[in-house]
Amino acid sequence: MIDSHSIFLLLSALGAVIGIILLVTWLKLNPFLSLLLASLALAIVSGMPMANSVHSFEVGVGNVLGHIAVVVALGTMLGKMMAESGGADTIALTLIRVFGEKRLPWAMMCIGLIVGLPAFFEVGFVLLIPIAFTVARRTGASLISVALPLVAALSVDHGLVPPHPAALLAVNTYHADVGRTIFYALLIGIPTATLSGPLFARVITPWIKVPAENPMADDFEDHNPDRALPGFWLTIGSILLPVVLMLVGSWADAFAAKGTLANESIRFVGNDDIALLIGVLISFVTLGTARGVSRDTILRFTNECLAPTATITLLVGAGGGFGRVLQDSGVSNAMIKIAMQHHLPLLVLAWTLAALMRLATGSATVAMTTAAGIVAPIALETPGTSPELLAIATGAGSLIFSHVNDGGFWLVKEYLNLSVTETMKSWSICETIISFAGLGFALLASLVM
Repeated sequence: MIDSHSIFLLLSALGAVIGIILLVTWLKLNPFLSLLLASLALAIVSGMPMANSVHSFEVGVGNVLGHIAVVVALGTMLGKMMAESGGADTIALTLIRVFGEKRLPWAMMCIGLIVGLPAFFEVGFVLLIPIAFTVARRTGASLISVALPLVAALSVDHGLVPPHPAALLAVNTYHADVGRTIFYALLIGIPTATLSGPLFARVITPWIKVPAENPMADDFEDHNPDRALPGFWLTIGSILLPVVLMLVGSWADAFAAKGTLANESIRFVGNDDIALLIGVLISFVTLGTARGVSRDTILRFTNECLAPTATITLLVGAGGGFGRVLQDSGVSNAMIKIAMQHHLPLLVLAWTLAALMRLATGSATVAMTTAAGIVAPIALETPGTSPELLAIATGAGSLIFSHVNDGGFWLVKEYLNLSVTETMKSWSICETIISFAGLGFALLASLVM
């Protein structure tokens, strides 16, 4: 039987989650402030000394940002270089030529999967949506049929595939191998993106009538077709280099004996921070100076792109702070007792917690950060579950049903010129398909393994 104190802690945590929902959706309070207030309230209600409650939140924020802030900065720089060089246009035009007009949704899904690897969802969306506008305008295809596969692929990358900050944080929290997680995430992510993108778009497109006039699309009508674009393979190489280095680093033992200089060097280069750093520096040449971009301009690009990351970084940090308070207050121990007594599958538990936090805060990063912080201690007590699949299941839960408290919801709504109801029928359901499919494939993979 579960003792009364454990029940009280769980109810307190539930109250904190409900409090976050009310603060974000009803009082319209900033999500960072909402997480901070909920964390402090939970700490005090659970019996933690006031001074300890503040310290617990600070430690959680510091532990998360000590690593994730580097990834956020480097990933954003790489995405910026890709945007400014026209590399994304090169990839899009090449794939569209290869796939043909009849298979445009599949082409857009491939574009999203490739470009979404180093870029945040918001960056990838703003970067590629002009291409969706252009493709729809030139071919007469519905904007929904072209854009939905694109955003589905970007979302899959964002939630499931490192080196995206939240996914990478879950990998680190569960002590999973980065390379294997990337490999499994791609195996699961491609069929997941297929279900939620091209296949779902085919079903939902007839039910949504996109207005003929789109103010956002008009902003991109005067695209310069004569602009010199970087080569396709040069762009692909610049984007995928960090991912390849991480994969190689995770298999260092296959290339050199443990403890040798070669082994340590391969692991060093394959470290996610170093791999991204190398990728960024290489992109300065391949997508910058080699194409006539001055050093001053590259400096301006890197300075400009860091400012918008402040909100993302703070949200990730606040999620880490809330997760730390959940641990220090005893909530995690209470959940361990439930898991041990009822034998809940860890993959399902991680998915459920992430889904609840996603619905509460609207942030996939916060959902993954919080759920991973809760489940990690349970995973240590119950060995046998693949930490790589655990990270993927957590990511899948963090993507469920994007709604009005999610910035991505409004981004999709405004750019595609949809109503709130139409956005829910298309984008929100697309996210929910990703979430359930990701969990299903992760469970299937766990049975095979």
